[in-house]
Amino acid sequence: MNEESLKKVVPVAEAVGMVLPHDITEIVKDEFKGRAFKKGHVIRPEDVEHLRRLGKEHIYVLRLSQDEIHENEAALLMAEALAGPGTEYSREIVEGKVSIVAATDGLLKINRESLYRLNVLGEVMCATLQDNTPVEKGEQVAASRMIPLVGKRKVVDEAVAIASSGTPIIQVRPLAKVEAGLVITGSEVFHGRIEDKFEQVLRDKLTRLGSDVIRVGFAPDDPGLIADEIRKCLEAGAELIVTSGGMSVDPDDVTRIGIKEAGAKAMVYGTPVLPGAMFLVGRIGRVPVLGVPACGMFHKITVLDLVLPRVLTGEFIGRDELATLGHGGLCRNCTRCQYPVCSFGKA
Repeated sequence: MNEESLKKVVPVAEAVGMVLPHDITEIVKDEFKGRAFKKGHVIRPEDVEHLRRLGKEHIYVLRLSQDEIHENEAALLMAEALAGPGTEYSREIVEGKVSIVAATDGLLKINRESLYRLNVLGEVMCATLQDNTPVEKGEQVAASRMIPLVGKRKVVDEAVAIASSGTPIIQVRPLAKVEAGLVITGSEVFHGRIEDKFEQVLRDKLTRLGSDVIRVGFAPDDPGLIADEIRKCLEAGAELIVTSGGMSVDPDDVTRIGIKEAGAKAMVYGTPVLPGAMFLVGRIGRVPVLGVPACGMFHKITVLDLVLPRVLTGEFIGRDELATLGHGGLCRNCTRCQYPVCSFGKA
């Protein structure tokens, strides 16, 4: 649609009900300089004298048919439909677009299929951060607008319908604050041959996400004793079990067997993520169990950082969910880690 063909020069008194295609600035010497009327404003009767004081006897306006819609109205309609649970948006429109921000700390979830269906319409758009990105309250997670200044109302209606049906396109799920039990495995640590470093690493990750550690158990490379420590954590009220070490193929690495003996079901071992290929997920009843390989102690960011927030939103993680992590699952091991502002774990 040709914007210039829609612009008309009309006397101010005849412009009531018409739409301004641009900002109109007001200047009061030594007092004020700024926007008196913003682009998209629908001129009201009380605006006429104000415009005349600004020296406007004639102005450009947009003439819209019933089948047309201005970018500002379109942006607000789409933002309202797009902003799902855990998000909010400002009614302040900047250059035709509306920003959607996180209303809480949590994990950003994007319905990528619906987002694609909206963006393929052509005259409208929505750009987001990647699915499963950890975000903080107030952080911008998406922005939306209609691309032309004036577009077809039916396209915007279709975009709103897509965004309003099924799973929300944009939502931020808060992380549950759980009480976790840690089981540190390995005969070398249990017998005091080396100092354990894993406990603090795991504590720090859980604390950073708002959860607490209520019990820490230590076990040698013995499946029965590992299972006993897991059960003690459960008896203490643990809502999440995290084990460390003993996940490789060496004969003494028996943590997986211990987790199974403790009653774990739906166990999945192995992920297409580096670091973290020998990671394990499972459940004992309703309690998630995460088996972290030794890389979790040596690398700042691993598969645990991708999976743990999703577990804390109540999401079930199985083979399918882990398999999707392969695309983007290779850490670049940057000298200065900036996760999550990087490609790791982003499909």
